[in-house]
Amino acid sequence: MTNIVSLQKVTKDYGEGDALTHALRGVDLMVEAGEFTAMAGPSGSGKSTLLNIIGGLDRPTAGRVEVDGREINTLSKTDLSLLRRDRIGFIFQSYNLIPVLTALENAEYVLMLQGIPNAERRERVREVLKEVGLEGLENRYPRQLSGGQQQRVAIARAIVSEPALVLADEPTANVDSDTGKSLLDLMRRLNETKGVTFFFSTHEEAVMKRARRLLQIRDGVIFNDQAH
Repeated sequence: MTNIVSLQKVTKDYGEGDALTHALRGVDLMVEAGEFTAMAGPSGSGKSTLLNIIGGLDRPTAGRVEVDGREINTLSKTDLSLLRRDRIGFIFQSYNLIPVLTALENAEYVLMLQGIPNAERRERVREVLKEVGLEGLENRYPRQLSGGQQQRVAIARAIVSEPALVLADEPTANVDSDTGKSLLDLMRRLNETKGVTFFFSTHEEAVMKRARRLLQIRDGVIFNDQAH
């Protein structure tokens, strides 16, 4: 299998002097295309930092980061934006939906940026919203949706462009446990049927159990890596 993510000796420091924080300390990591991997660890362990670096939202202090065959440290801002737009889907803990857009408009936003024609765009989005269980709710605004429904819109937005990799930061943190399980089942199904690579952080036992590979991180170091 091809590696979709490759990290070599990645470090990330914040601040300086007495306020210096070592968020990541020499992380090595390979993620193959098609994996369904969870990363677990306590708050402040480096989970979000690592996801942000893989997603090109943050730059490492040192080390090499390759995503989808591109060394992202060397990309221009424009090329990095295009890589994120076309190859990486993001699911954020706080949903990050645009409040003035409907569920359908939020989900189609990336396709709009990609210049996909209107008719094709709408068809693809409606299909994906149906797939994530939001058929009939396309025209509702985020404030009219429950937390679980908002997270489903966020998942739809992340996968509708058929990215190579989806990064999810605590995707079930703000929903109840039953909704969290159904969201995980949904992502697992998308992984199996569409081959989308999922890499997500979590601190929840139920999420860890559903992963095919579980990484454990503490103090900026991956100390355990096991396949389920």
